Amino acid sequence: MKQKLFLLAWVLIPTVLFAQNTDQSYKIFETKTKKNISVEELVKNMKNVDVLFFGEEHNDSIGHLLEADIFNKMIQTYPGTALSLEMFSTDVQPVINEYLAALISEKNFIKEARAWNNYKDYKPLIELAKQNKAEVIGANAATRYSNAVTFSGLGKLNDFPAVSKAFLPPLPIDTAIGRYHEKFIETLGGHDMGGMKIFQTQNLWDASMAWSIAKYTKLNPKKKIFQVNGRFHSDEHLGTFAQLKKYGPKLNLVNISCFADQTDVQPDWNKMAELGDYIIITSIVTK
Repeated sequence: MKQKLFLLAWVLIPTVLFAQNTDQSYKIFETKTKKNISVEELVKNMKNVDVLFFGEEHNDSIGHLLEADIFNKMIQTYPGTALSLEMFSTDVQPVINEYLAALISEKNFIKEARAWNNYKDYKPLIELAKQNKAEVIGANAATRYSNAVTFSGLGKLNDFPAVSKAFLPPLPIDTAIGRYHEKFIETLGGHDMGGMKIFQTQNLWDASMAWSIAKYTKLNPKKKIFQVNGRFHSDEHLGTFAQLKKYGPKLNLVNISCFADQTDVQPDWNKMAELGDYIIITSIVTK
């Protein structure tokens, strides 16, 4: 009984908080109309969308709660909606499936699925999936592969055995150029990366998530996917978003860019219009 009540509490957290403090917590803007809309309107707009990207800032508490609220409404409106996460790797998919099927404990799940240190922020998503029998995709490349690329480049992936390559997107992996590379350098403050192949690692993450989603859509063509990742991976329709366009050119993709901003009354459209199909501005919350 206690376990069921605990689960219910996690599921209800987003609904309760937003019901109490909606206007102060966040605002959702549809970029093409520049109108402030509700979560319900956002979800309704997903009728003909295959994949909805939620680009988050990993330390945004309100953003995390919104993810759960949107995913919950997606599941109710479009039964069978799957969850795809940057926060879990492709090689732990069996562990994810075992936990969703209630075959292993949460403690084993957290340890063996190598959950992020802030797993509490993503737990509501996992528990919603578990409660509604929704599938969860561990979409990212494992750290051992990204470390290999950081130190030796994408070509190093060719040296791994076939059993390892099963967890990786098809090789070779494209290295994005143009705007995405410019943004990446800007994020690093324009500093030289030296001998480190950090941008190639970024491309591995993007390709891995896009490939994981594309594989799932081919096996489940009628299901929608709610993809959660750091917003750099999908802002401006770049990164993972752009890679998925290559793997699944017929998929209808939409992205949300969610971030905290002190001026949360109205977006600065001169700066933000290109970020996403939807902009969510959350109030700054100290964790």
